Amino acid sequence: MPSRKIFQRACLRSQPLGAVTLLGALAEPAPGGPGRKLHFYFRAGDAPEAITPGKHVTLTDRRSLGDAPWLRAETDLPEGTVRLRIEGKRHEIAPDTPETEAFAGLNVGLALRNGESAASVAEWLRFHARSQGMTGALILSRARPGTDEPFAEALERAVEAIPGLARVLLVEADTPLGRPDLPDEAHPFNAPDAPGKDRMELPDPDPWASPFGEVLLYEYFRTRWLERARAVMNIEVHDLIVPDGRGTVFDRACDAASGCLVLVGEQVYPWRIRDGMNAVFGDHICRQFDNNARRRRWCVAPAKAGAETVWRYVRIGGAEPGRGDWAGFFRFMALRHGRDEDSVSRIVPKTSLIEDEGLIAFGRDFFEANPVRAPEEEVVKADPAARSVTIVTTMKNEGPFILEWLAFHRAIGVENFLIYTNDCTDGTDTLLDLLQQKGLVQHRDNPFRETGLKPQHAALQAADGEKMVQQADWLICMDVDEFITIHTGDGTLAALFDAVPDANMISLTWRLYGNADIHEYRDGFITEAFTRCAPEFANKPHQAWGFKTLYRNLGIFKKMGVHRPKGLKPQRVGEINWVNGSGRNLPQGAYRNAWRSTTDTYGYDLVSLNHYAVRSAESFLVKRDRGRVNHVDRDQGLAYWFRMNNNWEENRAAHRLLPLLRAEYDRLLADPDIRAAHEHCVAMHRAKIDELKATENYAAFYAELTSPRMEKLSRLHPHFGANVFLGGPEAVPDEIVEKDPHEDFFFTVEKTETVH
Repeated sequence: MPSRKIFQRACLRSQPLGAVTLLGALAEPAPGGPGRKLHFYFRAGDAPEAITPGKHVTLTDRRSLGDAPWLRAETDLPEGTVRLRIEGKRHEIAPDTPETEAFAGLNVGLALRNGESAASVAEWLRFHARSQGMTGALILSRARPGTDEPFAEALERAVEAIPGLARVLLVEADTPLGRPDLPDEAHPFNAPDAPGKDRMELPDPDPWASPFGEVLLYEYFRTRWLERARAVMNIEVHDLIVPDGRGTVFDRACDAASGCLVLVGEQVYPWRIRDGMNAVFGDHICRQFDNNARRRRWCVAPAKAGAETVWRYVRIGGAEPGRGDWAGFFRFMALRHGRDEDSVSRIVPKTSLIEDEGLIAFGRDFFEANPVRAPEEEVVKADPAARSVTIVTTMKNEGPFILEWLAFHRAIGVENFLIYTNDCTDGTDTLLDLLQQKGLVQHRDNPFRETGLKPQHAALQAADGEKMVQQADWLICMDVDEFITIHTGDGTLAALFDAVPDANMISLTWRLYGNADIHEYRDGFITEAFTRCAPEFANKPHQAWGFKTLYRNLGIFKKMGVHRPKGLKPQRVGEINWVNGSGRNLPQGAYRNAWRSTTDTYGYDLVSLNHYAVRSAESFLVKRDRGRVNHVDRDQGLAYWFRMNNNWEENRAAHRLLPLLRAEYDRLLADPDIRAAHEHCVAMHRAKIDELKATENYAAFYAELTSPRMEKLSRLHPHFGANVFLGGPEAVPDEIVEKDPHEDFFFTVEKTETVH
C-alpha cells in the first residue's frame, strides 16, 4: 500500500494590503548569494503604481498579466519577512518557500474541482494514471474553507488505492479569489461553457461558488510547486484526455519542439441519468450536432518550454506549438454542472443531442458503462411522387384578401388549406364557411381562449391533431399576406420540387413589399398593385429576412411552428435535407431554432415568399385595429409601418403568375354565393376604414402614414443601420430624409429599447 503522504493539502492565503490584495508571495535562495529572489502576485485590477519596494527589497521586474500586477524582486535578507509599501504605507510580508521537489520529475494533472464528488475525482485520477501515465496531481478546490473535510478524507482514502500516483495535492483558499465582473480574457474561469442563448444561467449567489478567476494563479502554482515537474497537463476534473494511439500527452509535450501541446476539448452529455443516480463519466454518450465550439487547454514540459513562457488559463504565452502538437479531450458536462437524475435538459437542449458510437465505445472500454440510450426512431422514406401541399394559417378580419390568396396558391398547386379564425366582424367567417361547404378549404374556430396560448400558437397546436395535417405530404404555416412566388420553371410547386428533388425542407425567405405609395384601398390583386419591395440583400431590419418553411411531413420534427417545424428529434438529424430559396443547403446550426435567413443562407433564385405586410395605408388602419395573431401585446403602429414598408426597388416577379391567378380567381367568383360573400367583405372593410378615419386618433395616424416624410423613408431602408429600425422613424433627422436615395451614405444611431 502506498504511503498516506501521497495525499497532501495546502491553503492559499491572500492578504489585503490597503488598496491592493496580495494573492501570494514566494521566496527562493538567490543563486550564489545569501539573499533571496522574491515573487509577488496581486489580484487583477490592482494598481501596480501603488506598490513600491520597502527596505532591503529591490525590484528587478514589474510585469502585468492581463491587469494583474506581478513583481519580481531581490532581498539581501536570507530569511524572515520583507517589506512592501502600498500607497506609502509599510506592510510586512512573509513569503512562502517553493516546494518544487514535491512534483519533481512527475507527470502532473493541474485541475479545478467544481463540486465534483470524491468518487468522480478519484475516477479522473485513476483514468489518467492508467491511460496517460499521470503520476501526480494538483487540484484546486472551489469549496468554502472548513466545509470540504468529508471530500478531502474520502479522496485521501481513494488515492491510496490508485496505482502509479506519487503525489496528490489538494489546494484550497481562505478567501474568494473569483472576479465574476471581469471579462473572460482576464478571468477565464468565469467563462460559461455553453455558448449563446442555449447557455443555462445557473444562479450562484454564494461568492465561494465562483471559481478561482485570478489570472496569475497559474504562474504562482508554477513557481511554488510545478517548476520541476516533467510535464503539466491543464484540464478540469470533469475532463478526460482521449487516448488516440499517439502516446501520452506528457510524452508528446516533452517531445514537442516548443515543449507545449494544445489540448482541444469537446463537450459531451448523457442522454438521461437514471433516477436516483448521480452522473458518471460512462453516462455521457451524446454530443451536440450543431455546436462546433471547442475548449482550449494545454500540456507543457516546463524545462523544454523555458522560463520565459507564461502559464495562463487557456494557453502557454510565448510557446508556439507545431501544427500536429495537439490532443483531444472530452468535457463531461453533467459532472461539470453537478446535476443528477433526469436534468440533462437543464444544461443543454435535448433536441441538439445525438448519440455518438465513439463515446459509447469509450464508456464501455474504460468504465464498463451501461448508459441510458436515446430512443430509437424509425427512418421514414419519402415518396418522391407524393407532393400534395397543405397550408395552415390564422386569420382575423382578412375577408377582402382571402380569394386572391386562395386562388393564387391553388393556381401554383396547393391542394389543402386549414384556416383558423377568431373574433371576425367583416364577414371572414361567413366566406370561409362557404368555401368549406364547397370543398375548397377547412375552417376552424381558433381555440386560443381555451388553451391560454396566443392565437397563432393555439391554432398550430390544434392543427397537429387534424387528419389533413397528419396525412399531408408537404406542410407550411403561413399568413394571408404571404405569397409563395416561384421563379423557376412554370412558377408552380411542381417546378420547385423538380428543381430540388432531394430536399425535404425549403426555406422561403421573405421579400418585403411596401405600399408603393398606394394609400387608398381598392378591391384588386395586391400582387399586381404593389410592385415595390426590399432589395434581395436586406439584412436589416432583422424581420426583413424572416422565412417560412415548406417541409415534408416525415415526422423528423414533433410539431408545426410559425416559421419552421419545431421539436427536432435529434436521432433523425441525418435525414434532414434543408435548402434555401436558391436550393443551397442550410448549415446544421439552423436546424433547431433558425427563423430568419442570414448573409450566408438567404437566397431567392428558385422561390421567395413575397410578404405584403402593410398593403395600402387605409388597409393598414384596419390591420392595426385588428391586432396581431402572434405578438398580441404589441401595437402595429408607426414603427411597424416604418420597418415593413420597404419601397426600395421595383419588382414585378409575381406578375408572370397573373394569368394563372386570374383564371382561378374568376372560377371562384363565378359562383354567385362566393361573389356575394366576397363583396360583403369588401364593403365591411371599406366601412371599417371610414369609421376609423372619422376618429381623431386614426385620422392623425393616417395623415402621418401618407406623409411625404414616410414615403421618402420607405425608399431609404438600405442606408440605415439596424438601430434606426429599433428607434423608429423619429430617430432619422430631417437632413437625412432629404438625401437622394441613390446617394452612397449610411446612417445609424445608438441602440435604444426595441419598439413595436
